[in-house]
Amino acid sequence: MNPEKVAGPRVLLRHLRALMAGEGAPQARLDSVTTIIATNMAADVCSLYLRRAGDVLELFSTHGLKPESVHRTRLRVGEGLIGDIVAQVKTLALSDAQAHPQFAYRPETGEENFHSLLGVPLQRGGRVIGALSVQNRNKRDYTTEEAEALQTVAMVLCELVHASHMVADDEIAEIDGNATLPLRFEGLPLAEGVGQGQVFVHRAPLHVENLVSDDPDREIARLDEAVSRFLARIHDLIAESASRIGDAEREILDTYRMFAEDLGWRRRMTEAVLGGLTAEGAVRRVQEENRRRLVSSPYFRDRIADFDDLSNQLLWQLVGAGRPPPTALPENAVLIARSLGPAELLEYDHSRLRAIVLGEGSPTSHMVLIARSLNIPVVGRVAGSLARLRPGDPVVVDGWRGLVHVRPDENVYDDLVDAVEDQAKRRVGYEAMRTLLARSADGALFDLQLNVGLLHELPLLDATGAGGIGLLRTELLFLRHPSFPSTEDQEAAYRQVFDAAAGRPVVFRTFDIGGDKILPNLDRPLEHEENPAMGWRSLRVGLDRPSVLRNQLRALIAAAAGQPLTVMFPMAAEVAEFDQARRVLDIELGRQRQRGQVLPKELEVGVMIEVPSLAWQIEKVAAKADFVSVGTNDLLQYFFASDRTNPRLANRYDPLSPSFLRLLSRIREICSDAGVPVGVCGDMAAKPLEALCLAGLGFRTLSLPAPALGAVKKALRSLDCAAIEAYLQSRIIAADGSLRDEVKHFAQDHGFFH
Repeated sequence: MNPEKVAGPRVLLRHLRALMAGEGAPQARLDSVTTIIATNMAADVCSLYLRRAGDVLELFSTHGLKPESVHRTRLRVGEGLIGDIVAQVKTLALSDAQAHPQFAYRPETGEENFHSLLGVPLQRGGRVIGALSVQNRNKRDYTTEEAEALQTVAMVLCELVHASHMVADDEIAEIDGNATLPLRFEGLPLAEGVGQGQVFVHRAPLHVENLVSDDPDREIARLDEAVSRFLARIHDLIAESASRIGDAEREILDTYRMFAEDLGWRRRMTEAVLGGLTAEGAVRRVQEENRRRLVSSPYFRDRIADFDDLSNQLLWQLVGAGRPPPTALPENAVLIARSLGPAELLEYDHSRLRAIVLGEGSPTSHMVLIARSLNIPVVGRVAGSLARLRPGDPVVVDGWRGLVHVRPDENVYDDLVDAVEDQAKRRVGYEAMRTLLARSADGALFDLQLNVGLLHELPLLDATGAGGIGLLRTELLFLRHPSFPSTEDQEAAYRQVFDAAAGRPVVFRTFDIGGDKILPNLDRPLEHEENPAMGWRSLRVGLDRPSVLRNQLRALIAAAAGQPLTVMFPMAAEVAEFDQARRVLDIELGRQRQRGQVLPKELEVGVMIEVPSLAWQIEKVAAKADFVSVGTNDLLQYFFASDRTNPRLANRYDPLSPSFLRLLSRIREICSDAGVPVGVCGDMAAKPLEALCLAGLGFRTLSLPAPALGAVKKALRSLDCAAIEAYLQSRIIAADGSLRDEVKHFAQDHGFFH
């Protein structure tokens, strides 16, 4: 079927605005909304599902399905196509929805008559509150423009749902029972230290009521003026905070400023205004778009708080307040927030701030890095517990162990004193080992290197005593630009890395973007990717768009300029892909040579083993690559067919399983026999117990985040490699399940942990 031309989003938004401004019962207005959407999008069905208590999605309104299914049809989050849209926070476009393995038939709806489906999540304030979908009888390929129009409509619809109070906010809030009893929440330790005080709740995001406009010229002018005022405010903030923070933290704020100056961000907001939104609506639209684009990537998820902060600060400019109203902190404040950006943190008087508790948060987020410089403890990822914290509650935050104690008793204070003393001793011990070699008790020498993703992390080379950078994630540059950065921009950044390394080795991994982290100028296919982690990403993008890869390699060669250069290609699935990438590098070397430019003094070209198919070609890899690095994060998820971003599978499969350890052992043995250096740069290298197992398998080069280096180094220095090697060789053949408990007991019995 060739559907009739779909009305533009401006027409659709105009109808919705008129409906929202009118009167009538909420249910009747919702029913009118689904009818308008279906009509304007040439769809046979439009349905709205809202999230209710117990993670249940209830059909609240429909045009096209059986009316009696409204308020009767329910799905669990994660169940069916609608449940999957909410659980994964993704847009789903299917020409044959019933053939999808996630399809869940509900006979009361009559949906067996409809084949195609386009669905989007409803997000408000970073939380998914439901899903909106359209369906057609015949198979239909929905366009990217239609998906974006439905996303915009969903954002506007969220405000109608919220204003109508169709689902009470407290219906889905967790209940802690007696509000006077002590509570303890476990989260993720983000910044070390202990702080105690009283709960102070960070201000809620600014509420935006007017989202639709018929005057794009006026809204674009308002947006431009607000951005100009916002940039001026950031410059003032950097100047005001100069006395409180160091050079590394100033670089973080400079990076934040670069995000604010990003032309791609402004272009997307302008396009949203031209689509029928107000300036405020455009900011919200792009904010939600950024969240959807970044949330499924563990690394890029760290930047979400930065973009949220930018959006919230810009909204304050648009409403005329200029900046959030100053908030008087109590003398001993423990700040509670869903997320927090660097600018928002610096608006507070840090002398009164004792700790921060976040619903989200990441160890490498910009806000957390600044909090560390200000010696403010931070615990994150306690989202389900924030609603149980009340303003004024006494609270103790243990940033060492990731614990939050609400209304604590005396025993908690005694335990914390002991914990603080213990952690302080460990830090002193790690510092004392900084200049010592990572040599095991029986003489095996290890090379401990750093995983680095941001320029401000470079000083950690000296602070940790690391042997070099075993993994430099170059894709950060691609995140900071609306399109790929110029060769000159890249060269300048890479020169900073070489300068900071001061002769120590640096492994430059070519960009790992694509899938859910695609950028506008890649001219990517428009279809939605069901599984972006296994989709068009990483080296596949570089080989399909060789000019992008060539520009990056050209910048690396120019930046090296007489120094040794080490390049690593990620996500190769077969040797032929590595050969192809190597040929692109050879072309750039020849180009530089013809131009008479200084070439690298030495060149090493390696590959990451992340895909099992390449692991089974390891003999050919070892014959062609100068070195090999095992990326255990992706290798583990592909090996077990287990999405590492899915919380239900987070602890289901263990890297210390005998099958996975045997795979690692095979890779190491074949590389060593061929005389090819081989190391590990995944999360396994960052955990003492896993690092001991890697040592027992024969790995001697480990690349890990800076905060983990001290503990791993201490464990390795206590290790008898021969003993654990003999133990593992017998157990990985005989055991049926995870060796974690066995290895832990073996290590403790042999004194490998102190």
